[in-house]
Amino acid sequence: MKIDLAGKVALVTGSATGIGRAIAEALSASGARVALNHFGQSGLIAGLLDALGDGARAFDADVTDATAVQHMVAQVEAQLGPIDILVNNAGILLEKPFLELTENEWDRVIAVDLKSVFLCSQAVLRSMQPRGCGCIINVASELAYLGRAEFSAYCAAKAGVVGLTKSLAREFAPAIRVNGIAPGPTDTAMLSLDQLSPAWRIKELAIPAGRAAGPEEIAATAVFLASDFARFYYGQVLSPNGGALML
Repeated sequence: MKIDLAGKVALVTGSATGIGRAIAEALSASGARVALNHFGQSGLIAGLLDALGDGARAFDADVTDATAVQHMVAQVEAQLGPIDILVNNAGILLEKPFLELTENEWDRVIAVDLKSVFLCSQAVLRSMQPRGCGCIINVASELAYLGRAEFSAYCAAKAGVVGLTKSLAREFAPAIRVNGIAPGPTDTAMLSLDQLSPAWRIKELAIPAGRAAGPEEIAATAVFLASDFARFYYGQVLSPNGGALML
């Protein structure tokens, strides 16, 4: 099965590292011109920009800020053309006991992990809807379904992403397809000991697969959802999770 995205323009948020970077690389390898979104990570994005070649552009924008998002979308369309594929990937993780969680910490996780999906989707849909075509892919997490102690803000935000995905899929079908991905443990900085305690990292990997996914394994699901092979998928949240969650 060969996927050809030639002529398509894709915007991937949070594409400097991890899953977002792998998705950007995979979309580019399938022929898409890719807009790389990052926020204050010019050094990390420079190498990826060089690797993807002339069809890629980088946009430094805070996806929790409505004005910044609108400006970014306008710049993407001016430089690359109308956006055909939006991948809402930007996200952060916070491990903290619920009773110690501050309001500012809660707001920050919700803003990056959920509000950004609202802002970017709304900005891009204003262009997609008049054209009557397009595809949005929202990156959630298997923890949206499982929940996890001391990850309340993250789990709440990702559950919100799942609900928003289904709502948008119903509202904008059939012309625009909206789907999601709920990855399981993935070998990125988010799974490192800088982000997780040793105890939780062990629990993350205690799954049937016995290992974390490579970011490219998650990216393969995004490329599929962006392609015509997924043209009958609406409001689905596919979960490459190594058996952590069996739906």
